[in-house]
Amino acid sequence: MVDLGEQPCADHFPRADEPGPDPRWPLALWLCRECTLVQLGPVEAQVAEEPLAVESATSRAHAETSVKEILSDYPELSGGVVFEFGSPHGGSWLEHLHSAGCRTAGDGERADLVVDVHGIVHEPQYGEMLKLRAERLAPGGLLVMEFHHLLPLFVGNQFDTIRHGHWAYVSLRALQNVAALHGLAVESVKQVDMYGGSLMVMLRHTAGAKPDASVDVVLEDEDAAGIADEVQLGSLQEAAWHAAGALHDELARHKAAGRTVLGYGAPSKAPVLLGLSKVTTDLLPFTVDLAPGKHGRRIPGGCMVPIRPIEELKAAKPDVVLVLTWDIADEIINQLESDGGWGTTYLVPLPEPHERGH
Repeated sequence: MVDLGEQPCADHFPRADEPGPDPRWPLALWLCRECTLVQLGPVEAQVAEEPLAVESATSRAHAETSVKEILSDYPELSGGVVFEFGSPHGGSWLEHLHSAGCRTAGDGERADLVVDVHGIVHEPQYGEMLKLRAERLAPGGLLVMEFHHLLPLFVGNQFDTIRHGHWAYVSLRALQNVAALHGLAVESVKQVDMYGGSLMVMLRHTAGAKPDASVDVVLEDEDAAGIADEVQLGSLQEAAWHAAGALHDELARHKAAGRTVLGYGAPSKAPVLLGLSKVTTDLLPFTVDLAPGKHGRRIPGGCMVPIRPIEELKAAKPDVVLVLTWDIADEIINQLESDGGWGTTYLVPLPEPHERGH
């Protein structure tokens, strides 16, 4: 449905002095007409990179809040047996669950609460991985899965979230269909703000599930948007190229007017965004990031944009800050404005480039 051409591995940040070219692989989305799951097309698995990112304050706060809400909604889980499938994004719930008296399941032990927060999409075999989660779940237990939702990706033109290493792009309808193959049913769902729009879905073994009205609400929204329709989903291709061109033109306009533009963030989204937008150091001299492990490195692909400490952004006082980690724009703007700022303008690239107030 969507073909973004050959793109570099999103989590590979070469040293800034490495000339390239960086290795690339095909990046395309395919739709299964039977179960409606959207996945990357046939492509070899890239070598896993050492995680360099630092978990955001937004993510840490979300983990704490989520555990409180789950244990409030399901008080019988307090002090129960839990098992968490980890995620490269971080966001672990275990610390907060242990504080509430829960204990981690032992080897082979099934759990009253099984948690997957942005983990399963990093696995090439979605169905097999969902089966593992079903097998970990004790009879009558609750499986909680949080993942970036295909609906806001499509509606919000979040094309830069399509990346190597993220194998599945999941709708509630697709999860429901694949879960049924492994004896699971969706019981309820919450829409959460993480990563530009995610779902937190509660599932049980089919015999014990009693779906509530929240499930129908999300399914109806998905159906109305047509995200199981190949023609509708295919329109994301044109929307992506349009937004990419608009970002290039916006940065070129600022340069022509004599305004300096620097970036904030070096997320795994950046290679696709900057690559499709044909943005190089000519338009974006450098970006900054909170993660020390990324300093002295660069965004992969053809853009060659170096990554530096945040202090260098503050010292440079650019006229415009391009927020590459747009999903936590509020956190970033608050951080940079905490001491009064310097009167900069914040530019958010998607769904179309637009300015954000302080």
